[in-house]
Order: sequence, then structure tokens, then C-alpha cells
Amino acid sequence: MPPLVNLGSTLQCTCGVAPLPLLVVAPTVCAESPPAANIMDHVPIVNIATFCLCNSMANPTVAAALGVPMPCTPITAMPWSPGSPTVMLRGTPALSEDCQCMCMWAGAISITKAGTTTTQVA
Repeated sequence: MPPLVNLGSTLQCTCGVAPLPLLVVAPTVCAESPPAANIMDHVPIVNIATFCLCNSMANPTVAAALGVPMPCTPITAMPWSPGSPTVMLRGTPALSEDCQCMCMWAGAISITKAGTTTTQVA
């Protein structure tokens, strides 16, 4: 079973150059102290800040700069997937370390460090 993800868990995008912490702003339960996340914690800037620079040619600013990395502004229109099939937080599946979120600029965002060590979800 994968670990439950919470505030401060580390994220990385395949098109970004720097990892960043996940932000959880909605009131929720706490898991090993920080607030736990669910699959709806995917809102750009609110939950997923910036990976510093983007190097995806699908990003119009990178394409206009002929492939030179440009500032990252993640566009995550869809929730994290797949989410926990058995654990619900705020009425939505809990976010586990094996989930991914896709950026509209072709980046795959993954969780590289869950933030919890003993709390696992099925």
C-alpha cells in the first residue's frame, strides 16, 4: 500500500526543473501532523505552485523562445489519478504516493516524497 500524501509532500514535473512542496489549503484531517490531501488538491498555484522553469515545447512560451526554458505556470485541469479506492477525505479519494497529475503543457507531475511514513492507503 502506498503512503498517504499530505501538506509539504514533494512534487516533481517531467518538464520542470525544480521540485516543489504540495500545498493543502482546504480544512481536512491531519496525517502525521500536516493536513492530508485528496485528488482534488491539484489547483494551479493554490496547490501546485511552480516548478521554476518549464522546458516543454507544448508550452507556448517555450515554443516561442525556440526551446529555451521559460517560467513554469502549471495548468492542471484534471485531478490526480487514480486516488485511493477505499479512503475518502472531504468526500473525495485520498491522494497516495502512486498518483500522477497531468499538466496541459505535457508534463507528468508525480509525488517523489509522500510526507507520511506510517500512514498508508489502499
